[in-house]
Amino acid sequence: MQTFLYLASPIRYSMKIVKALLAIAVTILLIWALQTQFDPIPPLGKFLNPVGGFWQNAESRQSEKAHELKLDGLLDKVIIQYDENRIPHIFANNEHDLYYAQGYITATDRLWQMDIQTRSASGRLAELVGSKALEMDRYHRRMGMVYGAENTLRGMMKDPQTKLAIEAYTEGINTYIHTLTPTTYPLEFKLLNYKPEEWKPINCAFLLKLMSETLAGGSDELEMTNVLNKFGWKVTQDLFPDRNFQQEPIIPAGTKWNFKSLPVPQPSASFKAQMRGNNNKPKERIEGIGSNNWAVSGSKTASGYPILANDPHLHLTFPSIWYQIQLHAPGINVYGVSLPGSPHIIIGYNQKISWGVTNVDADVLDWYQIKFKDATKEEYWYNNQWHKTTRRAEVINVRGKQPVVEDVIYTHYGPVVYESNQQKPEKTPQSVPAGTALRWVAHDESNELRTFYLLNRAKNYDDYRMALSYYSAPAQNFIFASADNDIAITPNGKLPLKFKDQGKFILDGTDAANSWQGWIPYEQNPTVKNPARGFVSSANQESTDAAYPYYINWQFGSYQRGKRINDRLSAMNHITADSMRLLQTDNYSITAHDILPTLLHNIDESKLDATQHQAYNLIKRWDLRYDATSIGASIFNSWWSYIYNLTWNDEFGTANRELRWPSRDRTIQLLLKDPKSKWFDNSQTAGKETLADIVSQAFNTAVNELANQHGKPGDNWQWGKVRLTEVEHLAGLDGLGSGKFASGGTGGVINAITGGNGPSWRMVVQLGPKVQGYGIFPGGESGNPGSFYYTDMLQTWKNGQLNPLLFLQSANEKSTRIKSILTLNKK
Repeated sequence: MQTFLYLASPIRYSMKIVKALLAIAVTILLIWALQTQFDPIPPLGKFLNPVGGFWQNAESRQSEKAHELKLDGLLDKVIIQYDENRIPHIFANNEHDLYYAQGYITATDRLWQMDIQTRSASGRLAELVGSKALEMDRYHRRMGMVYGAENTLRGMMKDPQTKLAIEAYTEGINTYIHTLTPTTYPLEFKLLNYKPEEWKPINCAFLLKLMSETLAGGSDELEMTNVLNKFGWKVTQDLFPDRNFQQEPIIPAGTKWNFKSLPVPQPSASFKAQMRGNNNKPKERIEGIGSNNWAVSGSKTASGYPILANDPHLHLTFPSIWYQIQLHAPGINVYGVSLPGSPHIIIGYNQKISWGVTNVDADVLDWYQIKFKDATKEEYWYNNQWHKTTRRAEVINVRGKQPVVEDVIYTHYGPVVYESNQQKPEKTPQSVPAGTALRWVAHDESNELRTFYLLNRAKNYDDYRMALSYYSAPAQNFIFASADNDIAITPNGKLPLKFKDQGKFILDGTDAANSWQGWIPYEQNPTVKNPARGFVSSANQESTDAAYPYYINWQFGSYQRGKRINDRLSAMNHITADSMRLLQTDNYSITAHDILPTLLHNIDESKLDATQHQAYNLIKRWDLRYDATSIGASIFNSWWSYIYNLTWNDEFGTANRELRWPSRDRTIQLLLKDPKSKWFDNSQTAGKETLADIVSQAFNTAVNELANQHGKPGDNWQWGKVRLTEVEHLAGLDGLGSGKFASGGTGGVINAITGGNGPSWRMVVQLGPKVQGYGIFPGGESGNPGSFYYTDMLQTWKNGQLNPLLFLQSANEKSTRIKSILTLNKK
């Protein structure tokens, strides 16, 4: 300050004037900016205002020991006890109040998450952020997300108990919304400058559609059809076989099926013609997205009772996709995780049973080439006659612009997502084939919530089986364990009755024989109870061996995770909950176990430079684990990636059309079983490359790249430093995520942390006379970045630890872990 006040020097004086003028100009600009909205950023003055801005979202870690509220709509008193992680334990005297309170409490912590996920599924993001979200909104509207949600809501509302739960849940959410003012809006509403709108029952259905899109909404029929057209049927079937050469099915191989199967449809004439090459018609699936679950019989545990474990691998975000909660009312006492925006508990346990899920990857989405009569597209040819199309107008509001109206054609299959390539936006999934209609099980009427209503109350195996009979999509491997010492697993959902490979390629929509021919009866879905080996498990691999009479899909997750789980469970005895925790964080690579000896055999050490030789010695001593401190993992991961790309890029890396690349499993098969395969030769060079050439080139490239990016081999080559992990904010807002950190794991190992995906909820449940659960997700209960409970469980998750879960038996049970109590009374 003294420098600015010193006026003796004319130079300093002139500088002062210049700075003053600049300060005035900046002040004027700031005043204008604070009151002006820069789409989608709100007026900064409003956002920074200490009275109503983001400062008001700060929360103390300490809360009132006891608090009471009077709310409209309650039938009786509800007691909510919060433990040290701010997890709510709800005690109600009737089902209406139970789900009302679940909706109210979930909204207090996760309202913006619930709102934005609903808007995403229903194609309404452009209302908030303008035209930058228009293409994704168009895609969701045109693929029938709203259409499917309307059908699902109709199915749910036909069941009285589901209807009660949805309506009470909705009422609770809206009661909370009505208490808010602009000052108390959650932070993201302020950031995006919009206000919460009333929750509607259909929003619960939108959430289910979003899960179906995530787990059963990807397709590669366009890429596979392009492969077929380029290479022909023989090569396509060789590179993309219907079963992996390494198999570890979910239902143990050799399981006998004690039912009389329905007649299996035969391939249509048009499908056979397509396989002969007489066809000129031409959200990508991501290999590695998956989950783990297993249950071990009491014969293998220290307690003599079953233990169940589940860790669904999904996109990791703040706030978490899951919300921990306990629900207690007459006839129900259940603990687990819910999906914010939907009643019930999705994965969890009660006094008698526990259950969990992984994705089946059933083929429940097909594309049909449509033959229109003329340019009006009012009729299409099917089953030797013309049929009328219908049209659905989807109105998309765009912030700051006029609404956009999408006129979507519907056939009996479903919507024609894009009528032509010109209609397809650049940023939407390019794997959607133009001129085709989408047949997707998620469009059908359904009531998945009925399944979870019953599972929450289930007491035994029969109750579990009854609950699963109501479940449609996305198909899941439902694992089960009970205090009666039963264990079971069922790849379950509404599975279409199809001929082999139906849906592997785009289908001729004029041929009625290409339509789904009904459904696999629920009771004939694959299932096993109490197998002789003493455990059941799944890791997204194929559901059954070849003896199962029905076609579910031609592709599943790779066998490696399932193989490692089964190997360990087979060898283990006197199993405890903690040994199950350790298995969930296992980083051992079956892929490396299978192929590393062959790779090392193909390296000529005499041709390595000093750095490459050092790396070679490091990976020879590698323990095959993707631990955060492992250097071998970094070398192997990059090496294998380059082998894969060098093998296939010359034939499949075309720029003019999308082609599906052969799988990791098929590549490993070539490497181990057919080292002289023509596919190792680079078709774009004059010479003839061999497997040894590919392996050596890939190794040298991988090591050189690591050296260029991380220096000489040493600590900077550790896997956790080379592959950093981050839990991002749900909207990708900088500063509201975890920041980057080192972690172990990768796709293909049990601890499948890769990219932004990983174990979104780790749970282990010890059944018995007194059930005890353990669990963790990477984040916290609160969706408010200003709360201590936004990230308070992240470090425990990073450390591979689990929290003991507090499962109270009544509102009167005393526990030192209860830190505050909220009582809700009716007005």
